[in-house]
Amino acid sequence: MTATLTRPHGDDPEVLRPPSDREAALLGSPMPQDRVRALVVTIVLTLIGGFVRLQNLGVPTDKGSPVFDEKHYVPQAWQVLRNGGFEDNAGYELVVHPPLAKQLIAVGEALFGYGGWGWRIVPAIAGTVLIALTVVIARRLTRSTLLGGIAGVLVICDGVLHVQSRMGMLDIFIAVFALAAFACLLRDRDQVRERLATAVRQGWVHETRFGPKLGFRWWRFAAGLMVGLTFAIKWSGLYYMAAFGVLCVAFDVAARRAAGVERPWVGTLRRDVAPALWAIVAIPVLTYLASYWAWFASETATDRYYTEIKNVDPGLFGFLPAALRSLGEYTANVLHFHATLFTPKDHPHPWESKPWTWPMGLRPMLYSYESGASVSGCGGSECVRATMLIGTPALWWLALPMLGWSLWRTLFRFDWRYAAVTVGYLAGLLPWFINLDRQMYFFYATPMAPFLALGLTLICGQILGAARRGAERRGTGLLAIALYTGLVVANFAWLWPILNADPITTTHWQAEMWLPSWR
Repeated sequence: MTATLTRPHGDDPEVLRPPSDREAALLGSPMPQDRVRALVVTIVLTLIGGFVRLQNLGVPTDKGSPVFDEKHYVPQAWQVLRNGGFEDNAGYELVVHPPLAKQLIAVGEALFGYGGWGWRIVPAIAGTVLIALTVVIARRLTRSTLLGGIAGVLVICDGVLHVQSRMGMLDIFIAVFALAAFACLLRDRDQVRERLATAVRQGWVHETRFGPKLGFRWWRFAAGLMVGLTFAIKWSGLYYMAAFGVLCVAFDVAARRAAGVERPWVGTLRRDVAPALWAIVAIPVLTYLASYWAWFASETATDRYYTEIKNVDPGLFGFLPAALRSLGEYTANVLHFHATLFTPKDHPHPWESKPWTWPMGLRPMLYSYESGASVSGCGGSECVRATMLIGTPALWWLALPMLGWSLWRTLFRFDWRYAAVTVGYLAGLLPWFINLDRQMYFFYATPMAPFLALGLTLICGQILGAARRGAERRGTGLLAIALYTGLVVANFAWLWPILNADPITTTHWQAEMWLPSWR
């Protein structure tokens, strides 16, 4: 680590000294000072990714109508636009997710109308923002602008993130808000350590055996807000609330221990847990309720007056306003819908998959398929135009090795970076094992994709090696990760036609199907 000189407390302010061992343990490796270069890399990669996401965004459609699960959310977003923020089609009775994502999609429909661009422009923007977030996060994790740029290339070239950024569906919003919450937690971690390093330097870290109070933590507050936005997209945001809450507490305990606090666990419980519960639990719940602003204000929203119409006995909740009780009943009905969403055993959905297949993308999803006389432009006698949700194999087929290495680094090397990324990855995977009879699809794995890219970037950083290991060692590592990054780009380019519904020959279509489970 490059020593950062600090001013001693109580001495001549012009006399500089190197940081103590305890300060160095708290501060860790400094962020790289190439801020202009980092900004340029982030902007360039974001613009490239945005251009790629926007290519032919209006395709595919089903004779001008949405495809696959767009058929649920796009019309609901149109209702939101028509009604001023809420859905009201009671006969449809499939309003089974919070309103935020549909409100966001409605913004695009307001700008571009009821068509492919209108349905998909805001998801495409969200997928583009995700690229910038990944670059920033990877740079903070690795203290390397080069590795931040590599992470950006990986998420640009992931088929899952690419396709979901081009669909009027919900999951890309979960991915971007969960990743934003993760970014805020990392910034909060560094800020807490900087504050504790100041306490060590100035000699007041041991004023009590529980350690000092750390003041208001705006980055933790921002993390809670982002978790709340995730929760307001889908209820699976609850899992990120739990996972990131545990991660926040673990960061605080580790920071107090590094500062030499006599009782770091008790200190964290006394000083940090209550504010963390407010930031990571209360703020998300309030944000979730705020997403129903139009529902509360309406007269005709789905189940708005459920308790009054059904004459529901309030029981212990009689002290709550009728509107909140109606939302609770509506929520209970939605929970029942999700808990009993089973695939008939005699008529399974052809593209259903279970979570143990997701890490390697063994069962992708076909969103649209056309062939025959209606498709031309492939240069052959028979053409195919298809959109398939498929993870780039050069990324996804390394998921299990990445996860295994990350767990090893977490458990036996106490590497907080791998631990944090693993928590984010598993928060998107493990909860789906709770109810395996439920109907599930590969697009539920979308929020896992950026954490997969971050985990692979950490491994690339180890392969690259530190500069102090010598030019030859670093040069070999640089060659290895350059070849791997090139492989990912080439793999993405190969999949491009079936990610974007470009017309291809039937022979080319068959060549794209690498595994029997892809068919």
